[in-house]
Amino acid sequence: MADVALKRGPGRGRFVTFEGGEGAGKSTQIKMLAARLESEGMRVVLTREPGGSPGAEIMRHLVLSGMGKLLGAEAETLLFAAARDDHVRNVILPALSQGSWVLCDRFFDSTRAYQGSLGKVAPDVLNAMQRVTIGDLKPDLTLILDVPVEVGLKRAAARRGAGAPDRFEAEDIKFHKGLRDAFHKIADDDPKRCVLIDATAGPDPVSLLVWDAVRERLFTAVAAAS
Repeated sequence: MADVALKRGPGRGRFVTFEGGEGAGKSTQIKMLAARLESEGMRVVLTREPGGSPGAEIMRHLVLSGMGKLLGAEAETLLFAAARDDHVRNVILPALSQGSWVLCDRFFDSTRAYQGSLGKVAPDVLNAMQRVTIGDLKPDLTLILDVPVEVGLKRAAARRGAGAPDRFEAEDIKFHKGLRDAFHKIADDDPKRCVLIDATAGPDPVSLLVWDAVRERLFTAVAAAS
């Protein structure tokens, strides 16, 4: 890279997660960051939750179809845990061990926001599921894209067009406002890992904020290192 050097241990890639409410722009920004990193010579793996691996994609269909909601928040949490276990073992850890950057659209923070804060699943249950599925694995950086609820829902509606809203998009405005509050709390509680980014503007201005956060947290200027 021309102007930056990576802060990293030998051989291991970097793990960056994108979080936020519906319509925050995660899918767009994760692709833009991937392109930027690849242009700088990094190997990048794009993935998502729920899903990201063959087994986890089956769970994704169950969750987004509304099956998890019918079973209750704790059962839905177990579905997410099963999907995450498959995803981590078969996609995330192998890619990191090969030195790739892994960019993931949602990870365990979404479970804590959706099923924990809003579904009222007990913290000890969430902690147990986290220990089983990811162990010591944590993102090196979590970018929480923040938009007003009304803006996010309008974007989500435009994105799906004539299609039906999924299990989470279909929730009421109170749910989505609670979700935004939950992500704010996650950012406040773990400022070393999380960066809250105002994603109200268009994709290009937001991508600059994303890149600034990645550069500040995961890279250091060559001149400062010399």
